[in-house]
Amino acid sequence: MTEDWAEDGIDFDDPRVVAAYDELPLWSAPFGMLLLERVPLAPGMSVLDVGCGTGFPLLELAQRLGPSSTVHGIDPWRPALERAREKLAWYGAGHVHLAEGDAAAMPFGDASFDLVVSNLGINNFADANAALRECLRVAKPGARLLTTSNYRGHMDEFYRVFAGVLREAAPEALGALEAHVAHRTTPGELSARLERAGWRVTGTTEREFRMRFADGAALMRHYFIRLGFKPGWRDVVPAEKRGDVYRRLVAALDEAARREGELSLTIPYGCVEAVKPG
Repeated sequence: MTEDWAEDGIDFDDPRVVAAYDELPLWSAPFGMLLLERVPLAPGMSVLDVGCGTGFPLLELAQRLGPSSTVHGIDPWRPALERAREKLAWYGAGHVHLAEGDAAAMPFGDASFDLVVSNLGINNFADANAALRECLRVAKPGARLLTTSNYRGHMDEFYRVFAGVLREAAPEALGALEAHVAHRTTPGELSARLERAGWRVTGTTEREFRMRFADGAALMRHYFIRLGFKPGWRDVVPAEKRGDVYRRLVAALDEAARREGELSLTIPYGCVEAVKPG
């Protein structure tokens, strides 16, 4: 990519251009946009994105900071990092560096970063408490941390229907469903976890958006639901009852959609900001 926009010469048949254009999962956008709205921006920063995945908001943040800053991303998911590297090669952002690794044991020195961010990472870390302590270790005194998350109450409309189906078809699975729902955090719990790790929380932002579907079949066939949620929902149900529960669940969701005019699922989310005491 050249410096002069008039001479960019973008080839929209280039697979790298297509990959860059298709870089952002819709699910990640509200969370990442909130983070980008809140994050401090200044020349010459040293920044770390923990759980950077395929590169959002890592690459967007790096471009907004500009080449005077150095931006690192870390993730244990190798294919996601390969995709991020493909986009990075086309973006030409030489100040971005990617590392494969665990958030609880990062290959960075003490007090390395002015800013640490994590978009939707907290619910996915194998050991969230260890990851937050490790973020503190690699942060400079006075460094900022911003983390976004979906909160408890996520898709509450769906889980009420799911619980109703389980009460009739597999009541022994209700405890597993409750545990599945409860693993998500709240703003207060996330703030307390950060404080225990040694961070000082300076602010929280809370918002919500809605995911709308025509009926149960549309919801259950959506690519991101299949990728990010259906495996967890399936595992709640005893193996021998999964077929029956699935059919009942889709039918119950269809009925809810007919009654309400659509399936509308609430996604509460937010950003917690903290600073490393100096």
